[in-house]
Amino acid sequence: MSPETRICLLPGLICSDYVWSPQARDLESYGVTAVPGYGAAASIAAMARSVLDIMPERVALAGHSMGARVALEIFRMAPERVERIALLDTGVHPRQPGERDKRMRLLQTGKQHGMQALVDEWLPPMVHPQRRQDADFMAPLYQMAVDAGVDQFERQVEALLARPDAAPLLAKIRCPALVGVGRQDEWSPVAQHEAIAAAIPDADLVIFEDAAHMAPLEAPEQVSKALINWLEK
Repeated sequence: MSPETRICLLPGLICSDYVWSPQARDLESYGVTAVPGYGAAASIAAMARSVLDIMPERVALAGHSMGARVALEIFRMAPERVERIALLDTGVHPRQPGERDKRMRLLQTGKQHGMQALVDEWLPPMVHPQRRQDADFMAPLYQMAVDAGVDQFERQVEALLARPDAAPLLAKIRCPALVGVGRQDEWSPVAQHEAIAAAIPDADLVIFEDAAHMAPLEAPEQVSKALINWLEK
């Protein structure tokens, strides 16, 4: 990583910089900024612009889940500002059949019964089955998602449903690239990341053991190690 480059960590759907808190600590000596969120942005492009407005001129850009889609959009808009890119627990495909109905049902749960009911349904499948009964682990993650609120969930879901097809970008990535995924990620499975890594020239694929979709928090040491290797590549 060149001396003028700084690390920028992007969170996913109804997540804040909390999801990156272990890596923000572990990578502090490299110069790191964990973006807290995307404000009122209601499209992936608007999220990307909100980050471009605040990020350093040259970045090592790491995105988690929806944040990885934002990272790819930043690469689309300003590739000269991205020195390297890391995509964790994510996808590149456009909206899938039946996806809108599934997301809208969850949104209606939030509108009718409150954000806590929405998170009760949304969050458990995002973490490793053995973590779901770990109150110390789940409580702050649960509170982070509840604090996001129904309005933010709606904006970000609409952004995801209208997301661009990012797959054509992958072959254009010539900077050091990391693709990472939790072994037990049910939302964005390993095979999906194998395909992403195969489409990026010279990308490194890392699978985080005993982790699901929230890998930065579930496997913090593994994720930090992978990011350090990526930064030093």
